[in-house]
Amino acid sequence: MRIRRTIHVLAAAAATSSLLVACSGAGGSSSSGGGGKSINVLMVGNPQMEDIAKLTKDTFTKDTGIKVNFTVLPENELRDKVTQDVATQAGQYDVATVGAYEIPIWQKNGWLHELSSYAAKDTGFHEADLLKPVVTSLSGSDGKLYALPFYGESSFLMYNKDVMTAKGITVPEHPTWQQVADIAAEVDGAEPGMKGICLRGLAGWGELGASLTTVVNTFGGTWFTKDWKAQVNSPEFKKATNFYVDLVRKHGEAGAPQAGFTECLNAMSQKKVAMWYDATSAAGSLEDPSSSKIAGHVGYAYAPTVATKSSGWLWSWAWAMPKTTKNADAASKFMLWASGKDYEKLVGEKLGWSRVPAGKRASTYEIPQYQKAAAAFGDITLKSIEGADPSDPGVQPRPTVGVQYVAIPEFQDLGTKVTQEISAAIAGRTSVDKALDDGQKLAEDVAKNYR
Repeated sequence: MRIRRTIHVLAAAAATSSLLVACSGAGGSSSSGGGGKSINVLMVGNPQMEDIAKLTKDTFTKDTGIKVNFTVLPENELRDKVTQDVATQAGQYDVATVGAYEIPIWQKNGWLHELSSYAAKDTGFHEADLLKPVVTSLSGSDGKLYALPFYGESSFLMYNKDVMTAKGITVPEHPTWQQVADIAAEVDGAEPGMKGICLRGLAGWGELGASLTTVVNTFGGTWFTKDWKAQVNSPEFKKATNFYVDLVRKHGEAGAPQAGFTECLNAMSQKKVAMWYDATSAAGSLEDPSSSKIAGHVGYAYAPTVATKSSGWLWSWAWAMPKTTKNADAASKFMLWASGKDYEKLVGEKLGWSRVPAGKRASTYEIPQYQKAAAAFGDITLKSIEGADPSDPGVQPRPTVGVQYVAIPEFQDLGTKVTQEISAAIAGRTSVDKALDDGQKLAEDVAKNYR
């Protein structure tokens, strides 16, 4: 659902209430002292976060006495809220989920606590076990961690094996985007009400912008050249965007302009689409029989390509601690627990091993129970994360790092505005050419700041 969801783990009702129920905000400052310590945590409403909200009271709080007030928001709302809170130094939250895009920018601005010192003091955390690409993406210019990964991800193609078998289709392990488009056309309508593919159409630099930018990269496009020339209406960018918009308009999910990660997850798990290109972290939910009708019947392939060898993104939803917190010790204990091996074991034993927030630790992929639960997707997820190259994701040099984003402060606004127009093109309210011509003007204004 797209409504605001706030969960107070300390309340007795939290043990039984649904995460889909709207409640009042966490608000205010956290109390501290004695057994009454509490922290406010702001996080994105993905399945892994909903799991931790359910598990915290009877585990972390029971063991430490630290009460955790969770505020859970849809991705676009989360990004707006956390940016507002951290950038304005409002200090409403002690911990927030952010990602690889924000960390280097916010570290440079002095908005975040460094966390390497906390990790080093916790002998059970094992920082060396964290996957190197994830650590690099969450480190500042000083080489220290400024966020602790909750889970890491790349992107890949997920498909309904039963539909493909019935149609006599073999999905390549390394498909091209044209192959994906051809398959989407063939399986569109394979079952009553089923569409060929789900692709994000919801505006937002981290929603539609993330998946589309990986397509742009492999089609040979880029947002900016190395010397900061805007390329939003370049032939390659236009070709990629027209391909994406045409594919989702012809064979994509119903309500595509309002569909982001959450909506596509629901569509795939409920057999409303035959394929889905998105985050590798989605696999755990698709393989959970308690919520997915397709569990055990999903196939996985690497992110589709055109002109590059690979195209998967690199991301980590991670715990960051704003400098404004007055509860650093309690907040750090929560983050170390939430990113640790023991938490992964807790999820596996309580909720099922497919739901472990993986993609961050090498040791996760050595756990026999996880290996069994993730047999279909674990190896390809790990290889996709390790193979992502934020410094060189396309066919030409880039001015900054980032596979599915441009690592500058202005990109949050630029990417959102451009994807708003592209989402409108998916809805049929404008053309791709007009959307990208307008976007080019915005990108040129941004580029002036760097030339």
